[in-house]
Amino acid sequence: MFGKSSWDHEQITTRIMGWLSKIFKGSSHRVSEGRYNGRYGEDTVWRNEPASSGDVWSEQENEDLDRAIALSLAEQDQKGKRVIDNESQLEEDELLARAIQESLNIDSPPRYGNGHGNGHGNGNMYQPIQFPYSTGFRICAGCNTEIGHGRFLSCMGAVWHPECFCCRACNQPISEYEFSMYGNYAYHKSCYKENHHPKCDVCKHFIPTNAAGLIEYRAHPFWVQKYCPSHEHDGTPRCCSCERMEPRDTAYVSLDDGRKLCLECLDSAIMDTNECQPLYLDIQEFYEGLNMRIEQQVPLLLVERQALNEAMEGEKTGYHHMPETRGLCLSEERTVSSILRRPRIGAGNRVMDMITEPYKLTRHCEVTAILILYGLPRLLTGSILAHEMMHAWLRLQGFRTLSQDVEEGICQVLAHMWLDSEITSGSGSNVASTSSSSSSSSSLAPTSSKKGTRSQFERKLGEFFKHQIESDTSPAYGDGFRAGNQAVLKYDLKRTLDHIRITGSFPY
Repeated sequence: MFGKSSWDHEQITTRIMGWLSKIFKGSSHRVSEGRYNGRYGEDTVWRNEPASSGDVWSEQENEDLDRAIALSLAEQDQKGKRVIDNESQLEEDELLARAIQESLNIDSPPRYGNGHGNGHGNGNMYQPIQFPYSTGFRICAGCNTEIGHGRFLSCMGAVWHPECFCCRACNQPISEYEFSMYGNYAYHKSCYKENHHPKCDVCKHFIPTNAAGLIEYRAHPFWVQKYCPSHEHDGTPRCCSCERMEPRDTAYVSLDDGRKLCLECLDSAIMDTNECQPLYLDIQEFYEGLNMRIEQQVPLLLVERQALNEAMEGEKTGYHHMPETRGLCLSEERTVSSILRRPRIGAGNRVMDMITEPYKLTRHCEVTAILILYGLPRLLTGSILAHEMMHAWLRLQGFRTLSQDVEEGICQVLAHMWLDSEITSGSGSNVASTSSSSSSSSSLAPTSSKKGTRSQFERKLGEFFKHQIESDTSPAYGDGFRAGNQAVLKYDLKRTLDHIRITGSFPY
């Protein structure tokens, strides 16, 4: 027997009717929710989750319903004065209660289609249901209105109407299975590629991904130029002066030693010995302004690469620019082939009619000549000349044999100082350089060889040559420059040179 119960018949009836009313009143359903999966900056994937069905009854409510039905049946049996075994009666009552509850459950709404539906996403789709009460207070991040009932997307830390989740570029809804992100904005994959996938500055194509699926490209540290890695070994030309790779179909001038010169660097290129003499006088004046006058008349010759290499092989002392020598301070007697007259541009933008003459060097002092490679822009030619003139000054002043890092380092300091003075003195001009005028000319006359007429590109070129000196990684030219420049900034040039003369090292 059940014994006494604290519930009377009226309470039981009222409680059961309340539960039945709740059952037949309807059920709430969760809408399908699209979720965003992925990491910042990567392609992302959408998926939908199926809706849940039926009211979620608490465990306590289920137990109460079972118990109430069982108690009601027990009372009816007691009125009939039948003796019922406690254990078997309880089992039958529980089975009956469970059957009643399961028969009253409301099924989930049916599924429709295979995910193509209205085009707002993939995965399982559900027919919208008008709910008798609100499913929650959700505000769409796109239109700032309440979402209410129906499908919504949950991604990027917010919820959206499907039609409000739009591409940042084209402003159209994103309905594809995948989308991309840039910063805090979503994009169609095609729109993202068009707007943010880097393009090669040489071939103008999208830079391809590597085997790992990552975008890999090369970038120039100064010019901020991006290009495909393949262009480093596919024969794409690079300017021997500014080191840039020009876009495809851009004209270069081919020098007779195989070097390529872009048309902007050609604008100020110095091509023969006579043309270089005004620049030589400018740098001599620069040295005089530093109280470092060179008394002896040291010949300056512009030469081809072959003549420079031959002279370097015959030189017994001194250090040289590596990996390519572009200037040399000679101390030995020899005959050098000097460029007498500037060449002209022939078919295929090739240098033609190069006229040279032999020049016999005679030793009158510790320095017999300074040789500079022809075909370089004025500022690069000048910085090399300022460097080699410092070698000459040290020898003519009787400095001891210095270590490579000290001698090359202080020579680089003077080259850097000269470049800085040239850029500063020519900063007032805003005349733009034009390559088209050079390509139509049959000669190679420089257009900006005097102070005060510096073009915008030439000033930028001067900054690049300074950057090359400052960022050089070699022990002699790079580390030597940084140690020497720090000493000059701290103690000034004169005291630094006095310290070098006495100790053979930089002051610290």
